[in-house]
Amino acid sequence: MSEQPAKKTATKIRIIEDNEATGDIAAAYNHWRAGSGRQQVPGIIKCFGARPDFLRQVVDFSNTVHFSEGHLSRRHKEMIASYVSFLNRCPY
Repeated sequence: MSEQPAKKTATKIRIIEDNEATGDIAAAYNHWRAGSGRQQVPGIIKCFGARPDFLRQVVDFSNTVHFSEGHLSRRHKEMIASYVSFLNRCPY
């Protein structure tokens, strides 16, 4: 019995890639980059690309709630989030 490769699931949400982003969308992606210190915008952020106004609110909320310093450092919170995504088989 051979294993079949996992199917790549299609999303109904239009993902706007970096090279397609212009105007408000490009500015919203840059807003995320400025707050994260990373250059590659992850898919979960790109899901909100069609609504750059909402994307900025999501980024600001996430930075306040998830990534502010507290009992756990941002690094530890991101490790936990990555592991939970792995357990949930989340591609983001």
